[in-house]
Amino acid sequence: MRVSKARYAYTFLTAGILTLTAACSSGGGSGNGDNGGKATISNYAIGTAADSQGPAVPVAGAKKGGTVYPLEDAGFDYLDPAQQYVSRQQSVSLLYNRTLTGYKINPRTGKAVLVGDLATDTGKPSDGAKTWTYTLKTGVKFEDGTAITSKDIKYGIERLFADFETQGPQYVQQWLYAGDYRKAYAGPYGGKEIPSSLIGTPNARTIVFHFREPHADAPYAMALPNISPVPKAKDDKQKYNNHPVSTGPYKIASYQSGKELVFERNPNWDPKTDPIRNAYPDKWDYQLNIAEPGLTDRLAAGSGNDKYSLNVAQSADPSKMSSLANDARYKARTVNEYQSFVELLNINTRRIKDVRVRQAIMYAFPMAQVQQALGGGAQGELGTTLLSPTVAGWRKYDPFGKLTKPTGDIVKAKQLLKEAGQPHPKLVYAYSNVPKWQNVSLTVANALEKAGFNVQRKAIDPTSYYTLVSKLDSPYDLFRTSWAADWPNASTVVPPTLDGRNLTDGTNNYSFLDDSHVSSEIDRISAMTDLPKQSVEWRTLSEYVLKNDTSQIPFIFDKYFNIYGSGLGGVTYNQVIGALNPSTVYVKQ
Repeated sequence: MRVSKARYAYTFLTAGILTLTAACSSGGGSGNGDNGGKATISNYAIGTAADSQGPAVPVAGAKKGGTVYPLEDAGFDYLDPAQQYVSRQQSVSLLYNRTLTGYKINPRTGKAVLVGDLATDTGKPSDGAKTWTYTLKTGVKFEDGTAITSKDIKYGIERLFADFETQGPQYVQQWLYAGDYRKAYAGPYGGKEIPSSLIGTPNARTIVFHFREPHADAPYAMALPNISPVPKAKDDKQKYNNHPVSTGPYKIASYQSGKELVFERNPNWDPKTDPIRNAYPDKWDYQLNIAEPGLTDRLAAGSGNDKYSLNVAQSADPSKMSSLANDARYKARTVNEYQSFVELLNINTRRIKDVRVRQAIMYAFPMAQVQQALGGGAQGELGTTLLSPTVAGWRKYDPFGKLTKPTGDIVKAKQLLKEAGQPHPKLVYAYSNVPKWQNVSLTVANALEKAGFNVQRKAIDPTSYYTLVSKLDSPYDLFRTSWAADWPNASTVVPPTLDGRNLTDGTNNYSFLDDSHVSSEIDRISAMTDLPKQSVEWRTLSEYVLKNDTSQIPFIFDKYFNIYGSGLGGVTYNQVIGALNPSTVYVKQ
C-alpha cells in the first residue's frame, strides 16, 4: 500500500515543502555532505548472517555523549510502530523500535545493506518463497529487561488487524489473508490468535510465516516499523501510541504532544546484538511544530542548541533553497539525496482513449518550467521514467526525448493531434487549490494550449484531492500525483499503480489504466523468486507502459535538500525511508 505515504507527501507538498519517503538502488555516493550537495543513487544489497552481527560499524571520529535537538515542522501523529509509515515516523522509530530486519547504512559510502536486526539474518525461504523462517538473536530485550520472544513478534503482528490500526503498512496482513484481512481475523483482543498454519512459533526464538503466494521480497517487508515485538502485558490498545515499549538504544523520557519529544538511553539495549545503530548521543530532544521559514533560518544560523540540530525528513524552505545551495559556508553540512517519489501527471485513460492524444500531452508538457516552479534542481531532478532512480533495476529511459527538449515539443504535439483528428481537444485539468499547484497548473495549461488543447483548470480543496481524483467516474482528464517504493523493488510501484484489476473508487491506479498485457505480466513477474531478475522485469514493464500506453507523464524525481548544525557529525541519509539516518549521528565534543 502506498496511500498513506502518498497522501502524506501531498500534504507537505501543498505547503511548499518536500517531505517524502524513499527506497534505494544501485550506484554510489554519500549522504554526509562530502558529495558537495549533489544527489546520488545509493548502493544497496541484501546482507549475510555475518553482516547481521553487531555492533554497528564505528563512525570515524565519533564519541559518545551530548544531545541532538531535531527541529521538526510538525508533531508525531504516531509513535506506535504499528501506525508508522511516513518518513519522519520511520526515522524516529529507529531510535526505539527494532524490527526483524533493517538497513545498515555505511557511514562512509552511504551504502544500504539489508540485514537481520532482531533476527540472525534476512530470513530463510522455502516452499518457493511462500514460507519464511526467522530466528531471533540471543540477548535482545525490551526496555524493562524482559527477553524478546517469537510470541512477542507474533503478537505485534496480530495487533495490526485491530480496527484502530489503520495507518501502517499492510503487506504482511494481505500476504497472510485474502480479501479483507480484518474480516478473516479481527486481532488478538477477543482472545484469538493467528493460527500456526499462517504464523508459527515453534520455540521462543523462531517465527515462521506461511504466505498464500511467493514473496521473494519478504525480507524488505520485515524491515517496516510494524513488524516488531509488542509485550502483550503492556498493550493498552490506542493508548500504546503514547508510550511504546522500547527495544532499541533509546526509550521515551518525556512527551508533550505537538511540543517536545525526549529520548534517553535504554540500559537494556545490547549493542553487540545491533548491526544498525551506533547510538552515540546521550539524548535526542525533538522540538516540534517549528514553522518555516524560521526552521530553516535556525538551522543556517546554528545558535545555541541549534548548533546540534537537524531536520530528519523535510527539505529546506524553497525560498531559501538557492541561497543555501550556492553558499560555500553550508557545503560541509549539506545533504542532497534522491527520495524515491516520482512526480506524475496522470492522464485519465477512461476519458482520453486515443494514445496519440496522450502522447501529444507528453510532448507538450513543459518539464523545465515546472521544475523551476517547484523550487529548482535541488528539490527535484527532471525525471522521465515511472520508476525512481532509487529503485532496483532502474536505468535511464526517455522514449519521448523530454530531456532533449525539456521545455516541450509543441510541433510534435500538434502533429499527433492532427493525426488523431483532434486539433483542439478539451482537457479538464484538476489541481490542488494552493499557491504552489496553482502556479504549476498555469504553467502546464499555457504549454498545452500552445499545442492546440483547450484546457479548463479545476481547483480542488487539498483535503479531498486524492479522494476526488481517484474516483472511477472522475470528470478530470489530467491531475498530478506522486508515488514511491516502500523498499528497493518496483513490486511496490508497478502492481498498485498500473494493474487494471485495481479499479475501484480510491484506486492507486490513478490513470485508470486497463491493459490486459500489463495485468498478466504483473502476475508473471510477481511469481518470480529471483529478485535481480524480477527487478529487470518490473523495469521493462514500466517502460512498456510509458511508451505504449502513455498513461502517466513522469516529470520530477524528488530530492531531499537541507543543512544541519555544525556541531553534529556522522550525518548520513537513509534512502529507503527518505530521511536522515539517526543511527550514525554524533555530537562533536
